[in-house]
Amino acid sequence: MGSCLVSVLIGLILMQIQQNSECYKIEVTPQRATTVVFRRKGGQDLDCTACKRVGSSETCQSSDLKLDDPELTVVNFNCSQPADVFNVEVTQGIECFETRCNNIAIHPDSTRFLDFTRTFIWDVKVPLSNTVQLDFPAPGMRQIKPSEHCLNNHTYTIISYRAGRTSIGTFCMSGTISRIQVLYRGRVSLEVQKGTDLNPSDFKVSVGPESTMSVEVDSKLPRGESFEVFFTPEYTKGFSREDKIKWNFAVEPSHNFSVKYLDKTEPECQTGDVSIEYLFEDKFVLTKTLKDDPPANKNGDFSMTLANCLAKTGLSLNFEVSVFRGGIPKLCKVDLQNEEGLSLQVEKKNPMSYCEMRMNSLVQEKTVIPAGSKVELSFLDCSADDLQLMATKTIVLDCPRGPPCAVRSTDLTIPAPVSCLPALQQFTWLLRLPEGSIDLSSLQGNLHQSVPEKECNQVTFLVSEIGGSNIGQFCSDGEGTIQKIQIKGNASITAMPKGAQGLSQEKGPLLKAILNPEFSENVVYSVSPLFMGSTYLTTPNWPDGMMPSTSVTWTVLVPSDYRAEIVFTNISQPKCASGHAVVKIQSVDSQEVQSWREDQTLPSMVIQQQSFYLNMSNCEPKSERFAVLSKIILQRETRKLLGIILAVVGILLLLLIVVLIVVCVIRKKKKPRANRSSIFMPRGKSNLPGNATFPKTRADNESHIYASIEDQPVVDGNSGHWGNGHQVDTYRPYTGPTDPIPAVKESSPEYTLDRGDGRPEEQETYQPFLNPTSTFMPARPRTPLISVSSLRFEDRRMAQNELNTFKSTGDINPIRLSTDESRFQPQLDSDSDSFHEPEYDETM
Repeated sequence: MGSCLVSVLIGLILMQIQQNSECYKIEVTPQRATTVVFRRKGGQDLDCTACKRVGSSETCQSSDLKLDDPELTVVNFNCSQPADVFNVEVTQGIECFETRCNNIAIHPDSTRFLDFTRTFIWDVKVPLSNTVQLDFPAPGMRQIKPSEHCLNNHTYTIISYRAGRTSIGTFCMSGTISRIQVLYRGRVSLEVQKGTDLNPSDFKVSVGPESTMSVEVDSKLPRGESFEVFFTPEYTKGFSREDKIKWNFAVEPSHNFSVKYLDKTEPECQTGDVSIEYLFEDKFVLTKTLKDDPPANKNGDFSMTLANCLAKTGLSLNFEVSVFRGGIPKLCKVDLQNEEGLSLQVEKKNPMSYCEMRMNSLVQEKTVIPAGSKVELSFLDCSADDLQLMATKTIVLDCPRGPPCAVRSTDLTIPAPVSCLPALQQFTWLLRLPEGSIDLSSLQGNLHQSVPEKECNQVTFLVSEIGGSNIGQFCSDGEGTIQKIQIKGNASITAMPKGAQGLSQEKGPLLKAILNPEFSENVVYSVSPLFMGSTYLTTPNWPDGMMPSTSVTWTVLVPSDYRAEIVFTNISQPKCASGHAVVKIQSVDSQEVQSWREDQTLPSMVIQQQSFYLNMSNCEPKSERFAVLSKIILQRETRKLLGIILAVVGILLLLLIVVLIVVCVIRKKKKPRANRSSIFMPRGKSNLPGNATFPKTRADNESHIYASIEDQPVVDGNSGHWGNGHQVDTYRPYTGPTDPIPAVKESSPEYTLDRGDGRPEEQETYQPFLNPTSTFMPARPRTPLISVSSLRFEDRRMAQNELNTFKSTGDINPIRLSTDESRFQPQLDSDSDSFHEPEYDETM
């Protein structure tokens, strides 16, 4: 029993020894031209051995373990924390020929060394007269003291092997150094602390040009104010060789630089002197010593070359290059103490511009001026295209006297611009209310919603729910259809101009906001469609989908004698997780509702004869989105239109008939009247060539009876003209029969003279002439066509006096009738059935 117990104890001890001998194991396969070394740290006395096993053979080392064969190797450590004893070095040799070098690679097994402090080394060899050129991508490298470490635990060291080993310097990522050239042969090492993921700089290695400089460094100084520090090689102990080191600095335009020596150690020269040569952009060369002041407040690119002497002691220099903006800044004082709830934000449009902006002497890329503050801004080399100004005004709509409260409204206006600030490109009103809703309307007409079919071409208002989604973009348009927008809860309205002119030129109120009681829908539109063209309606946040479990309603006013055609032009239906996405249409004066769910197909067109409600509500979507673009087209009712047209035509016809009747009556009653001077009756029987009756009896008026006519003649004997200018012929007395005119019967409206057969010609009795229109002969233009007893007969011998008496005695002169006078014919008075011959007194 005792022997068995001893055997068990011995077995346990051997197992523990075997377990301790293989506490940590790593499998490594070195690449070609690559060496992996597990290097023992100095001052470590821990008993930890590294062993390598290749195939069946195993070799252990108490110091460094080197692996260079490109085959699978198993490394075992007999301690549990080998990273406290060993570091890992991975070295890769890079051979450069003429201008091409082998690629730089990171060992693929690097992730297996995460528990160790790792050092990656690249040895680069170029032809003897050339330089090793290292190009570091943005953001470049930054030089630090050799005793310092980088914050990201990635520290680079550059070493030159031209004449012995020379440390060029220690560097970290994110700096101004973009290139380093080392003569003949160089080494780049990257040290990564244990437990840190590897994130190296992707630098490039190439063959540089021939150079007399042992080291050459290129630095691109940043814009704005900066301070960069540089060190000479072997800064800690100094370098004593008679070498030259050169720094090339690229300075941004509109910037100045100054050089300052922070720390320096002058050598004890055996031959020669230490000099520093500055070469400026205009090829001006300035040579100084370490005891002289370096250049300050210069502009443009420059280079700095440090030439050492052959010294007994080393030379070291730590200097700083500071960069600052040149020029005179433009000052701007902004006071928002009297503008309630107004804040401003100024930012640079182009980060690459040379514009420098400061607020209270601090350089900023974006400046926010809080509400109620007073600040001082400065702008250096800033044009109008470099800056963008945005403003935000918070307005609280509440009930100051508590509920119930009267409707409170506010006009949304843009304050007067600050002259020293750039053009205002965006103005936002934040409307906050404890409860209720907001009615939003335009003071310049109806609002138009911007859609791809018809976009806004002037100031645009982006309306959003605070904490929600965008409702849409709107503008005040002459063809706007939205009378008002009702928004549930807080809202944000952002005004944006069209073009580069900005919003500063907008005067007066742009919109009006009214506080109203709360309602169930999220958004409600009041729409008055266009009579001509299409009116477009979009769901909130279109073309993106509506927010889950939200709704929108349009109250559409349809004019009388019109019908509305609702066309759904673009529909995106969701797949609902809960609830349904529904489209409803209901007439204002009816309870009948038409509705469609997301799993039903919407009709291509819906017709409404009167004003209606269009409601759309979203569900809780599982996938897809709910977005609808629709349009409304008004069409005039054809039946009512036909009735109106017929009624209008009937009224016009009736008016035309009435006008014709009136014109006929007026023309029938209208009778032409000629001026009469007097009536002359010769002695004896007169020759009446027509109707000799008077149109009307004058029994009660004796003004036509003349006892005598005495007056001077008015005819010019020489010219044969009357005094009124008419030309007349000579007068010939009547030589016909002188029998009295027979009496006319009462019943006969005309006189008739029967011509008897067998009677002498000179004894002819009187008979009426035919109608003058049928007896007129153009061959007798001088023959009077009417009787001298007619009322229309005019004797040119009569004077124009009150009694129209004759001016002289003599024969009647036949007169020439005008063509107008031939149209007048004697007429009977329609009011009497008989004609009475007036009595005449003979005047001759």
